[in-house]
Amino acid sequence: MEKYWQLQDAKNRFSELVAKALRQGPQTVTRRGQKTVVVIAFEDYRKLIAPKDSLLKFFRASPLGDVELELTRGTEPSREVDL
Repeated sequence: MEKYWQLQDAKNRFSELVAKALRQGPQTVTRRGQKTVVVIAFEDYRKLIAPKDSLLKFFRASPLGDVELELTRGTEPSREVDL
């Protein structure tokens, strides 16, 4: 199972590279002997970038999650500002 591709081989056999990424998992492309990029299936990429929890869960898990906020506005008129 080939997981490393030299850049020139990756360019010449791109369809094969994509097929292996879909079937076998991430494929690493090297340039001048250095690991440069990884080709992965889109669904694997989506899983990597997906948030782990919803924003609501994040705020509920916060140490300040049970703090009550006063969200009422004052009834006095706004102040005048010289422009």
